[in-house]
Amino acid sequence: MRTKTIRGMGASEGIAIGPVFRYEAHGLVVDQRQVDDVQHELARLNAALAQARQELQRLSVQAQADIGASEAGIFEAHAMFLDDPELLQRVQATIETQQANAEYAWQEGTEHYVAALRAIGDEYLSARAVDVKDVAQRVLRILQGGGVQTITLEEPVVIVANDLTPSDTVTLDKTKVLAFCTAEGGPTSHVAILAKALGIPAVVGLGEEASQLSNAGRVIVDGIAGEVLIEPDMATVASCRQRAESLSRKRNEALKTASEPALTLDGVPIEIVANIGTPEEAVEAPHYGAEGVGLLRTEFLFMERETAPDEDEQTAAYQSILQTMGQRSVVVRTLDIGGDKPASYLKMHPEMNPFLGVRGVRLSLAHPDLFQIQLRALLRAGAGHNLKIMFPMVATLEEVYAVRKQLEQARATLEARSADYVQKFEVGIMVEVPSAAVMADVLASAPEAVDFFSIGTNDLAQYTLAADRTNTGVGKLADALHPSVLRLIRMVIEAAHARGKWVGLCGELAGNPLAAPVLLGLGLDEFSMTAKAVPLIKQVIRRFSDTEARNIAERALALGNATEVRAYLASVAR
Repeated sequence: MRTKTIRGMGASEGIAIGPVFRYEAHGLVVDQRQVDDVQHELARLNAALAQARQELQRLSVQAQADIGASEAGIFEAHAMFLDDPELLQRVQATIETQQANAEYAWQEGTEHYVAALRAIGDEYLSARAVDVKDVAQRVLRILQGGGVQTITLEEPVVIVANDLTPSDTVTLDKTKVLAFCTAEGGPTSHVAILAKALGIPAVVGLGEEASQLSNAGRVIVDGIAGEVLIEPDMATVASCRQRAESLSRKRNEALKTASEPALTLDGVPIEIVANIGTPEEAVEAPHYGAEGVGLLRTEFLFMERETAPDEDEQTAAYQSILQTMGQRSVVVRTLDIGGDKPASYLKMHPEMNPFLGVRGVRLSLAHPDLFQIQLRALLRAGAGHNLKIMFPMVATLEEVYAVRKQLEQARATLEARSADYVQKFEVGIMVEVPSAAVMADVLASAPEAVDFFSIGTNDLAQYTLAADRTNTGVGKLADALHPSVLRLIRMVIEAAHARGKWVGLCGELAGNPLAAPVLLGLGLDEFSMTAKAVPLIKQVIRRFSDTEARNIAERALALGNATEVRAYLASVAR
């Protein structure tokens, strides 16, 4: 029988072979009942919330011990959700005005919350809807007097599920998980984050095809290609085992030389840095050989809270990370959120198409007071450090000048205060919108416009190919190795280099070993990725000459689609 292959999105690299274990979550059935004692229902709700907080605290401690502080933070966010005033007011109002039972009121309120998150259209926030459902089910289970559902594994298996919540994944026996496969989810889903942290292969977004993965059936999970091979024959198994062993050897070899620079065979130095989103990740990055930070996501300061962080709080947080990195370069991206629910204190309006709405730099410019606080905090924190400030989702030259004007205003305010702040720093933009790529020559040459570009291939791919990466029906189309995306990357690099500017890439493509030679050949100056990917990417770069990589890039850009590009790059991989 011929081996069948189904495709999703690779969420964590690696290759695993083993039997399938299908996990089906048991949904809780909630009926609406009219109650006589409203105060009793409110007391039941408050007691359930208190118990849920205790359970989440225990899970946080367990996650920190098993995985790390960064991943454990998700349960702290869950606990904050339990205190969301807007949600609690809605639930309480339903109990009081409808004389409804606490279970019904809680489910109605949380379903409204989940729908609002998913309507935003942002990949990260859509993935957080799973977190909300997780904590919502926890409270419902407590209200109904049920026990905790756990997954018991008897042998090493490939976990297959529609989706996996944070609570599901953190309680698994990690020594018996070979890989994860989910029908839903994307590269920022919790199962993807966990899999990367543990070094376990994962393929997500398999859609309806995940139903073909039967319990106990044997599969091969390829987290690099984003493929699952069903009932593979012996020859395929042997080949994949060889690939897995080769990848393991390469990773072990790469770790030994992680602290050494990434030099091509003909001596061209390439800067390899890390994407981070918390102070804990800043501590971790240098241990994997990261030479700096190519993307500091500042959203960790703004999410899951009732008010925006003030200037002093932000300054302290940025200073902590900059001090950890010493004199290494740190590229900080200003606030990059959008939609109507992620930050309730912004009072944003619902949007029909949030992907094309008020997000990124548009949101910051629409809230100048919030923007000024962040800019002042960054300037203050940068004193004595190698700070670079980067703005997300820039589409036009007018936006570049608008943020430059905001920077000057922040600097003038600090000057008037006689405050200490960084005097010299570079200003860059994320190239995520095709218009920015097409206009890169103008953006690079306009007076006092940009000093550098950082390409965000996750968004650039989905905007270029008109395919929502969070939609399992079309997400596979948003492939950053499509020749159209590679051509835009080349356009940006050539425009920048012609004017003496440098270019980084901080999308997932930078941490993909398959993509390393083509990006090298396109002339990319800086690769920025999750810290754990740094050693292997350095190792790959050392195996190619600059001249050879340029030939590979020319060949790849002449191909017709992403499948052909991937096959070609696999043929030249080392």
